[in-house]
Amino acid sequence: MQADRIKNLFGDRLKEQEPLAKHVNIRIGGPADFYLEAKSSDEIVRAVEACLADGLPFVVFGGGSNTLPSDEGFRGLVIQAANRGWSIDGERVYAEAGVPSAFLARKTAEAGLTGLEWAVSLPGTVGGAVRGNAGCFGGETKDALASVDALRVADGKVERVVYTPVDCRFGYRESAFKRSADIILDVEFELAHAPKEACLAKLDAVLSQRKLEQPSDNPSAGCMFKNFDFTDEADIAKLKAALEVPEAFLKAKRIPAGWLIEQADLKGTTIGGARVSPKHGNFLVNLGNATASDVLQLISLVKMKIRDLYGVQLEEEVQLLGF
Repeated sequence: MQADRIKNLFGDRLKEQEPLAKHVNIRIGGPADFYLEAKSSDEIVRAVEACLADGLPFVVFGGGSNTLPSDEGFRGLVIQAANRGWSIDGERVYAEAGVPSAFLARKTAEAGLTGLEWAVSLPGTVGGAVRGNAGCFGGETKDALASVDALRVADGKVERVVYTPVDCRFGYRESAFKRSADIILDVEFELAHAPKEACLAKLDAVLSQRKLEQPSDNPSAGCMFKNFDFTDEADIAKLKAALEVPEAFLKAKRIPAGWLIEQADLKGTTIGGARVSPKHGNFLVNLGNATASDVLQLISLVKMKIRDLYGVQLEEEVQLLGF
């Protein structure tokens, strides 16, 4: 496998046979042939150009919060977006893709800007939040986004492009970036001024709710499944026949995956070193010795039981790497 250009560009910073388990929150994953922590958007661009020139497979990821690497690792170069520049200009907030979402949420709140307080609970990066239109506690990334500077990769060539919110084609945990090879480099948000004390109080409320509801005693990849959106009663006929569905879910036309998993009595279910969290059904945790295979088997079991009991087909939210 050719990697001459990458080695010449980054020298000792380029790691070989680097365990991916060290770089993802769930602490699972075999070695990447090559691993690079890119400290600027320009470094990401140069690394991608070198991979294309050498025919070296590559993948870019952020904080590793929503990622499950294969037990066999990745054959090629894994680029971690560690570009962490950010600035505030009035109500405009600029952040590179590698900026931690929680950090940016706190800095904007401290500046008396509202719109990102909910993101203080996110364990990942700004780029990852945009890619998956991350959201929780009443907020979504799309609500505050103004534009995205991205790297378009097509036909062996790269070019910088700017996405508008419409171009991003946001949906529930979806964006155009999930369906293309384009790489998020920089993001611009448009927030609104608000009393600093109110913004900080929102941060505290979100963090308190997260601590109350979400597990933190074992590594996980965050929410494993998307909540189930439905369009009409036929989509949930079997579910309503089996369970009394809360009116709030019916009104929102969205059934929380964690609630479904709890109703199916799957909390605590274990395969190998992977377990459905007893605290929150939508978190699959690593008990310390879990493999990616354990997690995939547990995902399969959960999906099969929810489908058989309630006629609901759950979809994974996690990004698979190296499979």
